[in-house]
Amino acid sequence: MNRSKTTLTDRSKEPGDPRETGADFLQLDTADAPSGGLTDWLARRLREAVADGRLPAGSRLPASRVLAAELGVSRGVVTDAYRRLAEEGQIAGRGRGGTVVVAAPAPPAVPVPEPLRPPAPTAPALFRDDPDPEVFDLLRTTPARIDLTPGVPDLAAFPRAAWLRAERAVLDGLAAPDLGYGDVRGTPALRRAVAHWLARNRGIRADPDEVLVVAGTAQALALLGRALGRTGITEVAVEDPGSLGARQHLAHWLAATPPVPVDAEGIRVDALRATGAPAVLLTPAHQYPTGVVLGGDRRRELLRWAAEGGLVIEDDYDAEHRYDRPPVPALRAALPDRVCYAGSISKLLAPALRTGWLLVPARLRDAVLDAKRFADLGNPVLPQLVLARLMESGELDRHLRLLRRRHRRRRDAMIAAIRTHLPGATVHGAAAGLHLMLTLPEEPGCTDTELATAALALGVKVQPLSWHTRLPYPPGLVLGYAAGSPPDITEGVAVLGRLLRRSG
Repeated sequence: MNRSKTTLTDRSKEPGDPRETGADFLQLDTADAPSGGLTDWLARRLREAVADGRLPAGSRLPASRVLAAELGVSRGVVTDAYRRLAEEGQIAGRGRGGTVVVAAPAPPAVPVPEPLRPPAPTAPALFRDDPDPEVFDLLRTTPARIDLTPGVPDLAAFPRAAWLRAERAVLDGLAAPDLGYGDVRGTPALRRAVAHWLARNRGIRADPDEVLVVAGTAQALALLGRALGRTGITEVAVEDPGSLGARQHLAHWLAATPPVPVDAEGIRVDALRATGAPAVLLTPAHQYPTGVVLGGDRRRELLRWAAEGGLVIEDDYDAEHRYDRPPVPALRAALPDRVCYAGSISKLLAPALRTGWLLVPARLRDAVLDAKRFADLGNPVLPQLVLARLMESGELDRHLRLLRRRHRRRRDAMIAAIRTHLPGATVHGAAAGLHLMLTLPEEPGCTDTELATAALALGVKVQPLSWHTRLPYPPGLVLGYAAGSPPDITEGVAVLGRLLRRSG
């Protein structure tokens, strides 16, 4: 008796037959192949993937046995297809390294469509007077020989060995359930470590349950913007000069961010009162970008304003980095019921970790937590546990002491270069932080955005001071020194000096 047999060419499967006809790799499905032409079909699909970039040079192909099993075909179909591409010079066997793509055919000439969005701006467009929120993304990705933009620590000093040791220790002690979703507020270990860190270094006494782990200060401002909006606060005053980036984050969520002038003692509380704003964003320990510390009388005046119903958002972005002055306690330590406190690891370790913390008064806690929950369900757990171990073991304190020595040398190199090449400039904020603010002579011969544009054309990247001001203020620059070597810092400042002499 003749019995019918199920074959690949008739595309049928017996009920309960476990054989598969498709693979996740390139979404291959033998149901798409013509009858009797499996090898031709597979070779063609592989060529197409190499040509259109889905399999770029260096890509590893599945083992022939694995791909054959997934497709439900004989191994010979896959090996024959691989052999054809190897003869064409597109793939090659690498022994234990498997089969990899080594070259792609030249693509045929096709009309180039109009871009969906304009290309990245040239230097003149980048340094316009009223930058939009994308400007920092563009600035970071614009190449330069010497980068003197502020906001980044010495990333080459990142404690890789200590981080790896802590990571191994964390993984060794981790139970399987610990790899699930974490607490939206942050892991208990990191919240406890942050509470201890703030008590030791910033004079803040906080219970770990008050600490919310966030994705950096940027997210802290976003969460506060949403939460304040829900409570009816749609206006937060900001310092002027003050961080353009922080102002942009708040402005995304709020109706208004009125500017309040800053002088040698910090924010002018009388001008803050005159705005009528119910809340204010401050950098009291090291004002950005001027570097001034909120003076004692001004601090008491501000705390009186807050006690009368005002709300302070304290951005403590780089208070740990100080060189020539004593520490300044955080405002949160004096009036926790009226101060939202934001801190970050970005200036201590690296911005790439995207880890910070936020403390808010009890009346805002639920609204902020809801905003965090619906934003991302909490920060990644494993980096939190590693960071907690570094903080509690003393490794982070040791790293901070190393950074202070390195940053001080680079600051001194920048000040010396400014004295030599920019003798008419005035230096502000040298006692602490990771940047200097320069104000230029009254008539420098060009605007600070024009100076930044010309410097970038010569391979030196800086930030114009006018980006961070809305009220009348002298032209100037904000120069970061922490991430550059002393020779690069000196050369970059020398370029600025030549440009200013030429413009004058």
